[in-house]
Amino acid sequence: QKQLVESGGGLVQAGGSLRLSCAASGRTFSSYYMGWFRQAPGKEREFVASIRWSGDITFYADSVKGRFTISRDNAKITVFLQMNNLKPEDTAIYYCVAGTTISRRSGDYVYWGQGTQVTVSS
Repeated sequence: QKQLVESGGGLVQAGGSLRLSCAASGRTFSSYYMGWFRQAPGKEREFVASIRWSGDITFYADSVKGRFTISRDNAKITVFLQMNNLKPEDTAIYYCVAGTTISRRSGDYVYWGQGTQVTVSS
């Protein structure tokens, strides 16, 4: 069974850093595009970042560009999100996603993890 499992969320002060990980299992995700979305309380789910299966193409939301870095390890079928200079507005549940196209649209991603909470205090 295909599965994405996130880890690495937590509570951090503004200006701090966190690294999220997403381990894929159940099939070969190495050829899939993978990414991250987030959803804050009372807000719609929004795109954060995505990466092509080869790792050579990445996209970021303007709100995180320059602060977040997405990467992947195809040998371990894991995708990472390094988050630096975190702000209170980054507080949300972060979801790992996988799909067959690189996209900013949530509907283009077939597989979703259960989410991990990131809380940034001011």
